[in-house]
Amino acid sequence: MTLKELEKQLLALTTVEKAQAIQILVQSLTNTWQGIEKTPGVCGGDACITNTRIPVWSLVNDRNLGMSDAEILKAFPSLNAADLVNAWVYADAHNIEIEQAIRENDEVMIEN
Repeated sequence: MTLKELEKQLLALTTVEKAQAIQILVQSLTNTWQGIEKTPGVCGGDACITNTRIPVWSLVNDRNLGMSDAEILKAFPSLNAADLVNAWVYADAHNIEIEQAIRENDEVMIEN
């Protein structure tokens, strides 16, 4: 995608969507993600929901397997809807990282 194509798409967004796009860009530039943290030695250093040991890749994998947000929240009672929104935003911005973590953890499951 070219910058010109992106500009056309950005201008077509609603005001709320533009604000969300700005938030994503700022977060990607500062490498800080609301509600998401990476801690060396915790869950292999993977991105997790803040103050939990719940990796973002695990939530994305649950979603890929067909779980709804409501089902995920029921399975993880310590999470709330904002946690999932933060996870989805992070996952969208770090798709390669998340997909790699899913693959690596699938391989571990197969080996065991």
